[in-house]
Amino acid sequence: MRQLSPLRRKINKIISINFSKFLYTLFSYIGMEVMEKISVVLTTKNEEDNIGKLLDSLMRQEEPYEVLIVDSDSTDKTQEIVKKYSKKNKNIKLLIHPGARAESMNYGIKQATGNAVAFIGGDDIADKDWIKEIRNGLKKADIVVGDLIATEEERVKNIENVKLFHNGVNVSYPGTNTTYKKEILDKLEGFDPWFSSAEDLEINLRAVDAGYKIIEYKKAKVYYRPKGTPLTFLKQSFWYGYGRKLIGLKHGRVWEKHSKADVIKNQTSIYGLVRLLIGFLGYIYCVVTVRSYK
Repeated sequence: MRQLSPLRRKINKIISINFSKFLYTLFSYIGMEVMEKISVVLTTKNEEDNIGKLLDSLMRQEEPYEVLIVDSDSTDKTQEIVKKYSKKNKNIKLLIHPGARAESMNYGIKQATGNAVAFIGGDDIADKDWIKEIRNGLKKADIVVGDLIATEEERVKNIENVKLFHNGVNVSYPGTNTTYKKEILDKLEGFDPWFSSAEDLEINLRAVDAGYKIIEYKKAKVYYRPKGTPLTFLKQSFWYGYGRKLIGLKHGRVWEKHSKADVIKNQTSIYGLVRLLIGFLGYIYCVVTVRSYK
């Protein structure tokens, strides 16, 4: 079979995207209800134990949708498993793009042909009505943050997240189970690849600055497997604090309105206080090693 040149493939993709937008606009104009196509983007690295369960849950979703798996050169059977699923379901596509998480997500965004882009983790499981409820949420806002539900009892409990509010809006939502209208991601030029942590919070901050509306929509459910080992907990806490400082380096003193006393007081367990302490070490490490935003 004759192979299309890279230029021809790019042209075909542009035509496909623009034609979809044209039909969506036309049907909306004449009053017909249109099912928005949702592009699901996830990044993977050695997820052979989990990726099959996620893809099983995505294959049950309401059409139209596509699933773009951006793999960062996995050394296990992740790619092999995804290829098997892609043969069974044309909506599932494997993309290879080594790099940091923000870079991989941006690569997925560029390949997306949907009206909105939903992010999910490689070890998550989507509720059977996940995409259906995402569409309902997008009727009310530009960015929809769904509910994250643990599939098993979490070993580390009662930890209150340190929330970051910007212009009165909570922007401290994790990247997984968050959906953005595609036009927003295009206008914001995606995630900032300079960020090695907290890139999800940072893009939410810029979205609020640009006037976009973020809502929590609990009906869009994703189930996750808690990573509750002590070492994982300590690593997450460290990079949690590191990422907060990165945001400050780019956006200035966004934390000034947040009382340190209130942050400490909101922690109701020893685990929460330990996370704050380790997070503070990550913050200091960033102060020492990263001088300015580039």
